[in-house]
Amino acid sequence: MLLDVLRLEPTGARTSEDIFVGRSHPMPTGRVYGGQVVAQCVAAAVNTLDDERLPHSLHGYFLRPGDFDLPITFGVDRIHDGRSFARRRVQAYQKGTPIFSGIISFQQIDSGPTHQVTMPDVPGPDELVADTGDNHDKFRRMRSNPIEAVSVTGDILPRASSQAPHRATWMRIKDRLPDDPDLHRVALAYMSDFTVQEPSLLATGVSWADEGLKSASLDHAIWWHRFARVDEWLLYVSESASSQGGRGLSSGRIFAQDGTLVASTAQEIMLRVPGY
Repeated sequence: MLLDVLRLEPTGARTSEDIFVGRSHPMPTGRVYGGQVVAQCVAAAVNTLDDERLPHSLHGYFLRPGDFDLPITFGVDRIHDGRSFARRRVQAYQKGTPIFSGIISFQQIDSGPTHQVTMPDVPGPDELVADTGDNHDKFRRMRSNPIEAVSVTGDILPRASSQAPHRATWMRIKDRLPDDPDLHRVALAYMSDFTVQEPSLLATGVSWADEGLKSASLDHAIWWHRFARVDEWLLYVSESASSQGGRGLSSGRIFAQDGTLVASTAQEIMLRVPGY
């Protein structure tokens, strides 16, 4: 199922852009999962480069909700090809209207000084109970969720008083994936939109189940640091620095189980709650 949406269909058409077409997962809300669109944009851009340049950052905006019943067309503009870096502007369209627009930067493999922050000391996934997506939390889960998630910090569904704006979740793709490194980088982008919004809810005592809650991802950024397989456990740690003006800002870090920092993320969401 995941491979069906991450492997785009090249159309063979190219004027000023390379054109690809993709399909979507069914969603309880009827809207396209944001991480899917982000990952498909990365997949489209990867298809316009050679294997020597790897994605290192993406910055994009969600413009309109997508309809999972409709195909998505991706246009890739080859805006820059330098000696070390290359940039691609990718727009996702439905019915000729853009639903996501982003720029992805690629870099040729290079050497340099290294450092990373330390992974938090949390229980491992085998010490916790796996949440396969079959519970009552249907507000953020696909009908056939390819992500297996194990929460470290507990369920946020029951509404409670405000809590520390932190979230930690072990996650992995349920099915074993092919060894293609590009596929794992694309799938990491897919996973990067999962749970990152929740620290903003925790900070204000808001739950996905609250009646009248309206939320939507506004933008998204991801920085790939080091390679990791996404069908092995990854720890996604996120926190919210601020909520105001009907928006909440969260940032995240993704670690491999051995403590390697794999990626960093940032996202702002619209967060409209009745009574505020």
